Amino acid sequence: VQLVETGGGVVLPGGSLRLSCEASGDSAINILSMAWFRQAPGKDLEFVSTMRWRTWDTVVSDSVKGRFTVTRDRHKDLMYLQMNNLKPDDTATYYCAADRLKNSILSEQPGDYDSWGQGTQVTVSS
Repeated sequence: VQLVETGGGVVLPGGSLRLSCEASGDSAINILSMAWFRQAPGKDLEFVSTMRWRTWDTVVSDSVKGRFTVTRDRHKDLMYLQMNNLKPDDTATYYCAADRLKNSILSEQPGDYDSWGQGTQVTVSS
């Protein structure tokens, strides 16, 4: 499966962005969960959110809860991350990931996802 993230950019503190992740390829039909992770310069990969693909159950990290919302398109393999009230600490490269193999329910561990996008940069700065 191929994952492509779009929607990154530069935004002022307090602003909003919506990231998209589109999955394509024959194996997209086997997606069990999709997640967002982020990595700031010099820091480890950080879990942001995950969604169980068939049930739409979601988990969002405490660091973004109340500000970020993950949703998906009802008819396509397309996931969104709506980010509101952005802070400078949200500056990072955001990655989309898919689990097609492990079926680890609502996992926050990067190792449970077998496919990754190339990332999209989000910069929050005044």
